Amino acid sequence: MTAHTAPPAAFDPTRVPHLSGLFAPVTEEVDAVDLEVSGELPDDLDGVYLRNGPNPRFSPIGSYLFPLDGDGMVHGVWLSGGRARYRNRFVRTPALRAEEKAGHALWGGLESMIMPGPDEVGPELANTFKDLPDINVVRHAGRILALAESACPFRMTPGLDTVGRETFGGRLPAGITAHPKIDPVTGELAVFCYDIEPPYLTWSLIGPDGAVRRGPTPVEGADEPVMIHDMALTDRYLVVVLAPAFFDIAAAMSGGSLLAWRPERGTRVALIPRDGSPVRWAHDDAFWIWHTANAYDAGPGPADEVVLEYVQWSKLSLGPGEPGAEPARSALVRAVIDPASGTMRRTVLDEARLEFPRIDDRSLGRRHRHIAIATESGAVDLLPGEYDGISWYDTSAPPGGAGVRKWFAGDDSVGEPVFAPSPGRPGDDRGHWLVFATDRTDGTSRLLVLPAEDPASGPVARVRIPVRVPLGLHGAWLPTEE
Repeated sequence: MTAHTAPPAAFDPTRVPHLSGLFAPVTEEVDAVDLEVSGELPDDLDGVYLRNGPNPRFSPIGSYLFPLDGDGMVHGVWLSGGRARYRNRFVRTPALRAEEKAGHALWGGLESMIMPGPDEVGPELANTFKDLPDINVVRHAGRILALAESACPFRMTPGLDTVGRETFGGRLPAGITAHPKIDPVTGELAVFCYDIEPPYLTWSLIGPDGAVRRGPTPVEGADEPVMIHDMALTDRYLVVVLAPAFFDIAAAMSGGSLLAWRPERGTRVALIPRDGSPVRWAHDDAFWIWHTANAYDAGPGPADEVVLEYVQWSKLSLGPGEPGAEPARSALVRAVIDPASGTMRRTVLDEARLEFPRIDDRSLGRRHRHIAIATESGAVDLLPGEYDGISWYDTSAPPGGAGVRKWFAGDDSVGEPVFAPSPGRPGDDRGHWLVFATDRTDGTSRLLVLPAEDPASGPVARVRIPVRVPLGLHGAWLPTEE
């Protein structure tokens, strides 16, 4: 592949909305103890809340596409005994280390296709894409992994220093995507990976000990390169949604868009049996999906149906969107998929501006009761990917607004809510929701702690973070391991 050697003159990072304001990157790495707490931290919070997100170390060149571009930075808030401490660290990939040595950006954003040559970075990194483990962070088999869109994750120490690429003993050299799922019953990590070359889509299973139980397995029927951000898991299936967002490398090389939205192709759902039997496909009209809430097998019954709950978008939208274009519309949706007929029935649970759905992870792959989602109040103008409230949905209530509790954050913009359960069994609702919030008036950030039994009552504690935490993307609560 031929690389550009200079950024297009038209690109001006100061005009990119997602590089300014509450999204603006921070470059200082900070350690702080005994953080200021307003309210009282619950005694049963004993662990660390980690959140990863795009945070360019240097001013971007060529292009910047939120939320896919940017270096990873992991923010950690350790909670124990009613006290809190904080640390943030860049995910130091080989490319980032080369840029730090140079003192400026060497790789352009994804859409610019700018890659440095051997005279700048040496033969190993020359004319390669930059690693971008900036989307999510999980812990599995004792390994903390910073995750990219579809590439090797990077392993981090418990203190957030970067160890290096994680290839799982060389069994997954192409990597995984940013949203693997951990089965809370078996301890398996289910993953998938998409590519711009055949095989376009593969899946794998990693045991609770970190050993790869099933190596990369091509998904039969996935015969074109499409972007797939998230997946879901049930007892029997990996559930992967293939929306019509097709990679167009030729267009990108000539200055066009890397992704082409082709709604006439519709959206397909792959039900991939975990036992390795043939993939089942369902097809429907076009929609886009960034994130799933959960999925589960609806049986027992003759239809053998699968239920998937997710945030549905009317189309793919990246960055601030084209001026004058109709904005993408979002909704919380429940789809019932029939593997036998290849059909799906979709029901809108709530049509609102929302994203980042999360449940109690102890219920992943099984029936769940509650979904928490970042949402908009409508009282202020917010950028795409920015929210000022959280909604909690009781999935046992009928659609149409029943069973919804909301809390709005006033001058704060909030991110993805993450559940930190109290010790006990899944479904007992005891625990707290954790979310970063940043004040739009002064740029200060806090970690909010909301009680699961009555989240709409607002935070029981606010932990002051010593630096601003840029908005987006994903995090995890990691209880202290015994």
